[in-house]
Amino acid sequence: MINQHTISVQVNDQPGVLQRVSSLFSRRGFNIDSITVGGSEEAGISRMIIVTSGDERTIVQVENQLCKLIDVIQVFHLSSNPMVARELAFIKVKTEPSIRPEILGVVDTFRASVIDIGPNNLIIQVVGELSKIDAMVELLQPYGILELSRTGTTAMIRGDR
Repeated sequence: MINQHTISVQVNDQPGVLQRVSSLFSRRGFNIDSITVGGSEEAGISRMIIVTSGDERTIVQVENQLCKLIDVIQVFHLSSNPMVARELAFIKVKTEPSIRPEILGVVDTFRASVIDIGPNNLIIQVVGELSKIDAMVELLQPYGILELSRTGTTAMIRGDR
């Protein structure tokens, strides 16, 4: 059965590492649904959070191939454990002052926030699981989404690891 899987990859913070990881996926015909990269708790080490789809056999193959790459320190299958996963999105919505209260109702319901107000638009910030952001985008679509920017998933295992 094909499911989404979240993988954490610790790598040396070196030029070309991201290119090597993404090339591995491309060569093997695997799609990257989301990738976020940033510093970690240790200087000189970055953490990649990669979301991809596939069956268990495919994911094991991806993990094994990642472990063979230069500068990869550790690969961990996050979604096989209880985890916390979030995404950040900025949504610019077309709005006349007369319908702003209606849109602000949606913002409050999703515990989002308005981070910029223009004469004819709002920029909304929302943080949450993929399904929450998708639902908010769907509700705001009728108002006219002018621009949408999403970070991709970042995740961490719950408890001790």
